[in-house]
Amino acid sequence: IGVRRRSRAFGAGSFEPLSPANPAVLAFVRRLGDEVLLCVHNLSRYAQFVELDLAAHAGASPLELWSERPFPRVAAAPYLLTLGPHGFFWFALRRPEGA
Repeated sequence: IGVRRRSRAFGAGSFEPLSPANPAVLAFVRRLGDEVLLCVHNLSRYAQFVELDLAAHAGASPLELWSERPFPRVAAAPYLLTLGPHGFFWFALRRPEGA
């Protein structure tokens, strides 16, 4: 609940679905003003791999919201993630200063 309360985009932001090739993975972007969140959910009981087209967010630095750990910067190439069974990631996509 605390993570959701820190990010207003969860409750009031736009919903922009992504279309990964892996049907076991639900991925979408929530956006409210300058706040951009990437949500990726494994709906399977098995580990899953996903490639996400995040070219529109190239240059952004994902910050995982639970651990506050940075992940590799988004590039024009597909963004690769592996999720454990029923696993998920919630990221804040942070733009570089001055971008």
